[in-house]
Amino acid sequence: MPDGRLTIATRRYSSWSMRGWLAVRLAGLDVEEVLIPVSGTGTTEAIRRVSPNGRVPFLEHRGHRIWESLAIVEYCAELSPGIWPADLAARTHARAISAEMHAGFAALRTAMPMNLGRPDFAGRGRTPEALADIGRIEALWAETRERFGIGGPFLFGAAFSGADAMFAPVVTRFLTYRPDLAPATWDYCNAVRRHRLVDEWYSAVPGESDAWLIPAYENPA
Repeated sequence: MPDGRLTIATRRYSSWSMRGWLAVRLAGLDVEEVLIPVSGTGTTEAIRRVSPNGRVPFLEHRGHRIWESLAIVEYCAELSPGIWPADLAARTHARAISAEMHAGFAALRTAMPMNLGRPDFAGRGRTPEALADIGRIEALWAETRERFGIGGPFLFGAAFSGADAMFAPVVTRFLTYRPDLAPATWDYCNAVRRHRLVDEWYSAVPGESDAWLIPAYENPA
């Protein structure tokens, strides 16, 4: 019998669900997955009925109730400390950049909504504000990999970390919208895309119902 359940939304669109799911899988938690399709009009009523903040992901595990993706990453790290780097300086940096991801980059999210079912929206969403967000992300990734990622393809080296989980949906946006990025940025994006858990998430998207498609996400500006 599972130790709990993880409520997520449509894999095609839900970047926050992807973050929480990756953390749960990295930690190896035995939970039932419950998927509730998003409506595309704000908080979905079916999600509001089960989640304390009306959003996903929402993890229930061994009597604990955890909402917000970053809190789920931290909870999973309590059970599986390897989710964060072992070195204090690296671990501190990983938490800082993950918090920046959680709180920021609204322009990128708005202009380039995640859509894993549409492989090519190249050229779309390049608002000045979104491009500024992309510039900050590239600089952040480059600094992190230079300081802490030597010897591996991910932000902190060979291991896919909680910080990589937090930025994985940004990678999906870059792969879909194809902004102009440095070669090193593309190398990182391709490494994340090839990770077994990211690939597993992608692989589940074709099995979702066409009835869950949201026109605004299928035809972004």
